[in-house]
Amino acid sequence: MDQKITNEYLRWVNKVNEDKDLVKELQDIKDDESKIEDAFYCDLEFGTGGLRGVLGAGTNRMNIYVIRKASQGLSNYVNEHYKNGSIAISYDSRIKSDVFARTAAEVFAANGLKVFIYKELMPTPCLSYAVRELHCSAGIMVTASHNPAKYNGYKVYGEDGCQITTNAAAEILSYIEKLDIFEDVQHGDFDSYLKEGKVEYIDDELTTRFINRVKEESLLFNEEVNKDVKIVYSPLHGTGLKPVTRILKESGYKNIIVVKEQEEPDGNFTTCPYPNPEIAEAMQVGIQYCKKYDADLLVATDPDCDRVGIAVKNKNNDYVLMSGNQVGCLLLDYVCSQRVKHQKLPANPVFIKTIVTTDMAKKIADYYGVKTLEVLTGFKFIGEQVLFLEKEGKEKSYILGFEESYGYLSGSYVRDKDAVDGAFLIVEMFTYYKTKGISLLDKLDELYKQFGHYSNYLKSYEFTGSTGFKKMNDIMEKFRHDVTQIGDLKVKELLDYSKGLNGLPKSNVIKLIFADGSSIVVRPSGTEPKLKIYVSLLGRSEEENSNKNAILFKNIEELL
Repeated sequence: MDQKITNEYLRWVNKVNEDKDLVKELQDIKDDESKIEDAFYCDLEFGTGGLRGVLGAGTNRMNIYVIRKASQGLSNYVNEHYKNGSIAISYDSRIKSDVFARTAAEVFAANGLKVFIYKELMPTPCLSYAVRELHCSAGIMVTASHNPAKYNGYKVYGEDGCQITTNAAAEILSYIEKLDIFEDVQHGDFDSYLKEGKVEYIDDELTTRFINRVKEESLLFNEEVNKDVKIVYSPLHGTGLKPVTRILKESGYKNIIVVKEQEEPDGNFTTCPYPNPEIAEAMQVGIQYCKKYDADLLVATDPDCDRVGIAVKNKNNDYVLMSGNQVGCLLLDYVCSQRVKHQKLPANPVFIKTIVTTDMAKKIADYYGVKTLEVLTGFKFIGEQVLFLEKEGKEKSYILGFEESYGYLSGSYVRDKDAVDGAFLIVEMFTYYKTKGISLLDKLDELYKQFGHYSNYLKSYEFTGSTGFKKMNDIMEKFRHDVTQIGDLKVKELLDYSKGLNGLPKSNVIKLIFADGSSIVVRPSGTEPKLKIYVSLLGRSEEENSNKNAILFKNIEELL
């Protein structure tokens, strides 16, 4: 084992004494070189997503020392750019999230920054809202989103309430890298800072303002609908319980059944080991509730309540999970049609989607005369475009943004995907159509008939090590220069985002648009040694697209 790794491990053994779990782990791995090496061979990577990693001892793990170092680097960045800087903090239900939130607060306060922190766990969109409303210089959200229980993370937000993008992340990282994890970090006592006023709890009134602001996103415009629908809701052991049930009840939806087994915060995610509403397994307990209570709709939010998934009843009384692309297209059509109907469509309306989100959305937007902006993968780039609109005094032109991974936002009050807003609008849309005798599946079929039947698929291919990295790059170059046809699909247009298309940051992403209106997006994952391929197929039916997809991926794998 490398001597540097051994020395760092021994330094941790000598220095770590505040967290008994870390002390025990360091002792437990003393005779296991592979575990020591994995925990200390590198620092946990900091980027636009902040930090995310497995909980445990070591520089390549999530623990209070890594949190302190990152917070010191962020403090130095904020103090360099702002006088009298301040930071807002929120956290989710994950293991040690509350500890990490307090740990970060102790570092910020020690560095002269005013800290605003929620009294209890609170969704990611509430953090974004607090940053903006309290005029903070930055914000952090302690969460690993929908990852399994062994993970936690630390997302960083700018003064605009949007996750930091490339330039800010690089600058903050430069401050972090200058620090010794034990010697260069200032911190103190949370309770003392609280008494001194250097740390302040965020008042409940701010949460009420957030809820009321989301209510303003309603598109009923005083139309009467039957709100006596039976809704099963699950927060998947996360932060969504209070805000989601509150906004629905205050808006007149009284018939809400909460999944008891998933109601309480639980960092172990006992009933759903992978707490992601995109995954069928995570929705199974909720679907059982739907069958038991003969519910109309299942709504589930992920642990930090920025993603929302749903299931609806079909004509056979089975419950069907709907994809992020399907729900997004339904919401886009609902938002546009209601605004047109009530003459509430703003001048020069704008819809924002990521480049891997279904191409069907642009067709819907075009139909209503709404401009579509396409951005790189990640909701932070949608938030960034809303900021640009705001700077031009045009934020009211923004009517909706969504990404295929179950993230939606209809207003400019926050700059990240918001599952409180998403759940609220989905329930309203469902109720609106149900009052007219139309199911969401019926409405989706109607949209398919109008705009073409789009089906979307995602497949990942793993390439590990340095040879795998080289092979991924070779594959990307092949798609850039050599692919003019895949099977029967002829390439009509190639979009190479490494050139910084349409004013977007340069990114190693390629989109091939085929002559029949189908497309694929190819990109290396930013967090894993994987090549991701997103397919959007246009056909006459799901069956036709499924068959076409099988053939397409067979041809793609021959290229790989």
